[in-house]
Amino acid sequence: MSTLSPGLRPPPVRPAAAAAASEPRAARFRLSPADRGVLWLYLLTRISLWITAHFARWLFPAQSGVREAAPVLAPFQHWDANHYLHIARDGYFPAGAGPGASGWDNREAFFPGYPLLLRAVHTVVPDWTAAGLLISFVAGAVAVLALARIARAYLPEEGAGHRTAVLFLLSPCAVFLAAGYTEALFLAFALPAWLAAMKHRWALAAVLTTFGTAVRVSGLFLAAAIGLVFLLSARTGRRWRPAGWTLLPALPPAAYSWYLHAHTGDWMAWKHAQERGWYRTFHAPWEAWANTWTGAFGGTQSTGYAFMFQAELAAMVVGLALVALLVRRRRWPEAVYVALSLWALGTSYWYTSVPRATLLWWPLWIGLAALSLRRPWFRTVYLCVAAPVTTLVALTFLTGRWAG
Repeated sequence: MSTLSPGLRPPPVRPAAAAAASEPRAARFRLSPADRGVLWLYLLTRISLWITAHFARWLFPAQSGVREAAPVLAPFQHWDANHYLHIARDGYFPAGAGPGASGWDNREAFFPGYPLLLRAVHTVVPDWTAAGLLISFVAGAVAVLALARIARAYLPEEGAGHRTAVLFLLSPCAVFLAAGYTEALFLAFALPAWLAAMKHRWALAAVLTTFGTAVRVSGLFLAAAIGLVFLLSARTGRRWRPAGWTLLPALPPAAYSWYLHAHTGDWMAWKHAQERGWYRTFHAPWEAWANTWTGAFGGTQSTGYAFMFQAELAAMVVGLALVALLVRRRRWPEAVYVALSLWALGTSYWYTSVPRATLLWWPLWIGLAALSLRRPWFRTVYLCVAAPVTTLVALTFLTGRWAG
């Protein structure tokens, strides 16, 4: 069987009935000692990040000479977190405002799954920012637990799940898993959906992926990958009856497009909002690379923005290398998922949010864990490089300096 990296093997494909029979229902939700170790690691990294946020608001105030630190939750009140808060609090088109209005914030670019959940949690958590942090905290725990279980299914080595979780939680953009962003919530649906697809539980995989498509457009890339898993397994086992489930994830984007059309007359209003607000007009991949390179090294941007463009380029190179490795190892579903993500991010005027997208590429973290388990020196190198970079990225976000 082909592998993602030497010795990295997916579990053997089994019919859904046999898989379900071999795993009692209660066992699916029982936490093993390895699971508890991963959750303990997750909690420790959250505490570390909260400590960093606490010191950041004292040491790096927004204005010089102030005598009081910013509010406790202020480090997490930046950029997309505010967009989601405004949508959850005021809706997409408050007081009849919309595209074309003066000062419009293009909020329809953001899918409704997270704002809807944020509004629901706000009914019991009065502070909006705290409600968003609670969502990310719970969702992140689900996501990292599912990631560790996927890693243990792929890797035969002892401690594979824990090692994958370490590399993932100390990745450069890990701060976004804790902020009021969609990465943690999306992964809380996407990774269990992948686990379900691995075990041929197509209905469960489809429902979880449907929640994912309500949160991010990346859910459609996940749906395509899981659809390919189904086709490959159905072709060998000739089990086509669950095929209808693969269409379910299209419903949330379709419903959202219908909603936007009813208010704006534009079926693709979310895409056009991204184009207006974030330069996501279509450009050929080589044009996007050239424009990002100019921003990074052409002296056209301030040093802060130039650094961000350099990070975008580095993340794109990592993504392309990952796709090439997945194709080489004939891991077609995973390759489709990452390739679609790269295509969406790599065909704008310039790259935006590619480093954050690395959090969603679970084959990357499993592959790095496989390498570190076979080459112990790699773990040392990774941690020595990742520790300062992760801290730097966290500080730039928590102090309001992320976008330059």
